[in-house]
Amino acid sequence: MTEHDVHDANGSRVPGYIDAKDAQLKRLRRIEGQVRGLQRMVESEAYCIDILTQVSAATKALEAVALGLLDDHLRHCVADAAGDPVHLDAKVTEASAAIARLVRS
Repeated sequence: MTEHDVHDANGSRVPGYIDAKDAQLKRLRRIEGQVRGLQRMVESEAYCIDILTQVSAATKALEAVALGLLDDHLRHCVADAAGDPVHLDAKVTEASAAIARLVRS
């Protein structure tokens, strides 16, 4: 934990996605259901194209979660570090690396 992590009134570190936590959990549970559905499709030997269509939908849903988390990180963590060039550079570097991982995936 750095001095530029965001904290609540009690001094506890607060993640950037805290305001969207319930929505993110809802999305992740829906994705979990999609993946279980994919398993059932394979077990029942469903048509390949139908499975691929569902894989694509699950992938897009995960990408939406990732983009939401990235947006929250930029608005929360990076913005909080804006007053300190050293910490700001570290947060921007961290965000850039996350973006690169998303683009490569």
